[in-house]
Amino acid sequence: ERPAGALLPASMSPLRVNLWSGPRNVSTALMYSFAQRADTRVVDEPLYAHYLRVSGADHPGRDDVLRSLDQDGERVVRDVILGPCDREVIFFKQMAHHLVELDRSFLGRCANVLLTRDPREMVPSLALHLAEPTMRDTGYAMLVDLHDELRSMGQDPPVLDARELLLDPRSVLGELCRRLGLRFDEAMLRWQSGPRPEDGVWAPHWYDNVHRSTGFEPYRPPPAPQPGMGQTRAPVSERVRSLIEECTPYYDRLLECAIAARGASRATS
Repeated sequence: ERPAGALLPASMSPLRVNLWSGPRNVSTALMYSFAQRADTRVVDEPLYAHYLRVSGADHPGRDDVLRSLDQDGERVVRDVILGPCDREVIFFKQMAHHLVELDRSFLGRCANVLLTRDPREMVPSLALHLAEPTMRDTGYAMLVDLHDELRSMGQDPPVLDARELLLDPRSVLGELCRRLGLRFDEAMLRWQSGPRPEDGVWAPHWYDNVHRSTGFEPYRPPPAPQPGMGQTRAPVSERVRSLIEECTPYYDRLLECAIAARGASRATS
C-alpha cells in the first residue's frame, strides 16, 4: 500500500520509474541513491545503444556501448522497461535524447521523472566529454517536449533540478518519493564509493566523479568573475556560450516546475 497523498495509484505494481535527464545532471548519483533501497532494482540507460544506432552520434566508447546493449529500442521497451522485475520498484536512468524513433505509449505504464541542470553548469561540463556538443546532445528541448507530452497524457511528472537536489537531498528526495508513492529511505543519502555492478560500459568515460563520492556532494556554485581579475575559471568557447544561451529558455521552463529545496531560495544570477 502506497503512502497517503501519493500521486500514483497503488495498482501500478511493480512501479516502473523512468528518470529522464540530460547528461552531466547528477543522474548517476540519483541512480546510486535509488539503488540503496531494498525494494528497488536500478538499470543504467537501457536505450543508449538504440540512440547511438539511430542517431549515428559519436560518443566516447560508442563501439562498446553498441556491443553491450540491445540496439533494438522497441525490444528494449518490451523486454526491459516493461519486462519482468523481481522488486517492487524498478528505476531506469534514462537520457531524454535517447527517446527517439520509438512508440512512446509505454510512458503511460510508467512513472516519469524529469531531471535538469542550469546550462551554465552543465554545458561546459559536457564540452569536456564531447568535442562539439550540440543542442541534441544536451536533451533540454526533449525534456520540455516530454514534459508537455506527459501532461497531455494526464501525468504530472515530478521535475528535479540538480542544484535544488544538492542543496537539500533529504527534502527533495522525500518529496519525490511522496509523489511516487514511496516511503523515503534514509539509506538513499549515502553509498559506498566506487563503481556499481549496474554501471554501463560507458562508466569509465563519464562516472569518475560519482565513483569518488559516497553521497550527494554539497552544491557549489560556479566561480563568479572577479572585477579586474578576469574569469576565475577557464573561459568557455564562443560555441559553448552560444549553446548555453540556446538551452536557457528550455531550462527556465523546467525550473518553474522543479521541486524546491526546503528553506533554500533559488539562485537567480
